[in-house]
Amino acid sequence: QTEAELAESRNAVNEMTTINSKASAEKRNLEGAVHTMHAEIDDMLHQAKNSEEKAKKAMVDAARLADELRAEQDHTTVQSKAKRSLESQLGELENKFAEANENAMRGGRAAMAKLETRIRELEIELGNVQAHTGENAKGYQKSERRVKELAFQIDEDKKNQDRMAELATKLQQKIKTYKKQIEEAEEIAALNLAKFRKAQQELEETEERARMAESKLSVTY
Repeated sequence: QTEAELAESRNAVNEMTTINSKASAEKRNLEGAVHTMHAEIDDMLHQAKNSEEKAKKAMVDAARLADELRAEQDHTTVQSKAKRSLESQLGELENKFAEANENAMRGGRAAMAKLETRIRELEIELGNVQAHTGENAKGYQKSERRVKELAFQIDEDKKNQDRMAELATKLQQKIKTYKKQIEEAEEIAALNLAKFRKAQQELEETEERARMAESKLSVTY
């Protein structure tokens, strides 16, 4: 019976040692996962900071381009008014030319030649204004496209920030879960350690009783 108790105690000790080793391994794995999660969160926060800085820069660029766009619009408006004014003057001169032509038919060729020269000058000036207006229109369209591109970039950066924030929240929740599991594992390990010590004590007591029994048997024989 003493040998049976001794064998049972040894089996209990071995079982407690195996359980304790398994719990320790699980604890180390969970601590490694928590360390990895912390590194991922730091990386996500760094990326979110970079995205925020890019978004701020894009907003500054968008505001600057918006100012340039308004300036181009104002300039185009001025050029359009000048064009309309010149067209009006050209119409008036054409009317005067028609009148001068009639006068020239009656002998006012000198006046007609002067008006023709003035008309050519105004046509050249009008052509220059139209060309400049075309360039301003192209610049306006280019600035407008750039503003749309920056608005799209800002929207994409905001979406990336939202996704990173959501991911960081999920990772933090996982860390809380892992911490809870580690605490539970530590409690289990402590409980197993207590059982192990108790079993070890029982084993020592059983071995002591076995030695005492063997001593009695040897004395008897």
